[in-house]
Amino acid sequence: MTFSPETDADPEEIDERVETVIADNDVVLFMKGNRLMPQCGYSKRAVELIGQHVEEFETVDVLPALPQYREALESHSGWETIPQTFVDGEFVGGSDVLAELDERGELAAELGAD
Repeated sequence: MTFSPETDADPEEIDERVETVIADNDVVLFMKGNRLMPQCGYSKRAVELIGQHVEEFETVDVLPALPQYREALESHSGWETIPQTFVDGEFVGGSDVLAELDERGELAAELGAD
C-alpha cells in the first residue's frame, strides 16, 4: 500500500500525516516517487535495499508537496534530504546510511527483519 498525499495540503496537515505514517508503520520510506516508479536514484536504491530484507513497508511519495514534506521531515529527523527511512518510529537515515548498514550486514536487524 502506498500513501498518496493531496497536493493542496498545508504544512500542518503534512506534519500530522508524517507523524501518523511514522507511528502506524514498522518501516516507512519517504521518497520521491513510489515503490514501482522511484523518481530519483537515491529513492530507487533505498527501495531496493529495504526490499531485500522486508516485504511489507510503507512508502510515501513526497513530490506532490515536496517543500512541505521536506520541512516536516527535517523537524522529525534533523535531516533535510530525501529519501528518509523510519523504523519503529525512529529515524534511520537515507539511502547512503542504508547502504552502509547493508555493507556491514546490519541492515536486516535494523529493519526488524526475521
